Amino acid sequence: MRRIVAILLFAAPWLTLNAHAAELKPKTRAGFDHYVQVANARIQAELAASAKGAPFLDFELKDAAQQRAIRDQLSKGETVIEKVVEKENGKNIDDIPDGIIHHWRATVFIPGADLKSTVALISDYNNNKNVYKPEVVDSKLLSKKVLDPNTTEFHAFLRFYKKKILAVTLNTEHDALYTVLSPTREIESSHTVRVAQVDDAGTPNEREKPVGNDDGFMWALNSYWRLEQKDGGTYVQCEAVSLTRDIPTGLGWIVKPFITDVPKESLHTTMDQTRAWMMKGKK
Repeated sequence: MRRIVAILLFAAPWLTLNAHAAELKPKTRAGFDHYVQVANARIQAELAASAKGAPFLDFELKDAAQQRAIRDQLSKGETVIEKVVEKENGKNIDDIPDGIIHHWRATVFIPGADLKSTVALISDYNNNKNVYKPEVVDSKLLSKKVLDPNTTEFHAFLRFYKKKILAVTLNTEHDALYTVLSPTREIESSHTVRVAQVDDAGTPNEREKPVGNDDGFMWALNSYWRLEQKDGGTYVQCEAVSLTRDIPTGLGWIVKPFITDVPKESLHTTMDQTRAWMMKGKK
C-alpha cells in the first residue's frame, strides 16, 4: 500500500502538468514577434553606429568603471551575463499575454583565438552535438548557401535536452545568417523555424507533440552573436531571446524553475563551452 501511495505521489506532478498543457496562441506569438522587431531595430542601430566608430560590443557602452570590472571578469575566463529588457517609448515591452519572454546577453573572451576559427566552431552544426553536449543531444547541417562573399546562410537541426526538475527534449530547426563586417568583426543572427517537443525520447515510443500544443517550455528562440578579434584573442557576445509558456496557477513549484532558470543557464553554458572548446584546441 505504501508503495502504491509513493508511486501516485511521484506521478501526480506529471499528471497534473499534462492536464495543464499549453497552447501557443496567436496573441502570444504576436507579442514575441513585436518584441523581436524592437530588439532587431536596436541591434541594427548599434551595428550601424559601430561602423562609424562607436563600440561594437555592448559592454563597451557602459561607463568606465563597469567596463573595467567586466574586462577583469573576462580576463579570468568568466562568462559575464546580464538580463535585457527592450523598451518602446520608454516602457518595457516584455509583458505579453499567456507567455514569458526571456532575454539574456552573455560575453566571453577567448585568449589566443582568432575570429575565423571561432566562427568556424560555432557554425559547424554537424559538430555542435559534441561541443555543446549534454544540452545538444544531436545536431546536423541541413543546408548551406553562400549569398555573397560576406554572407552565408545556414539551415540546421538541433535536438535539445534540458533538465531542471523536469526533463524536456526538443527537436528544433534554425535559420542562421553569418555576415563578415571586417577582417576582425563578424555577426550572426538565427531564429527557430520549427520547435517540437519530443515525448519518450530515445525509446521505441518516441513521438513529437503537435507544434505549439505541448508543455510550452520553449516555443521560439532567437540569437544574435557578435564576434571581435582584438586584445590578443576574440570576444564573443550572444543575446538569446526565447519564448515560453506562462506559469500555470498552482504548478509554480514544479514549472517555474524550468521556465525561469533554464534560458539563462543554457546561454551561460553555451558561452562557457564555446570558450572551453576553443581553449582546448590551443593546448
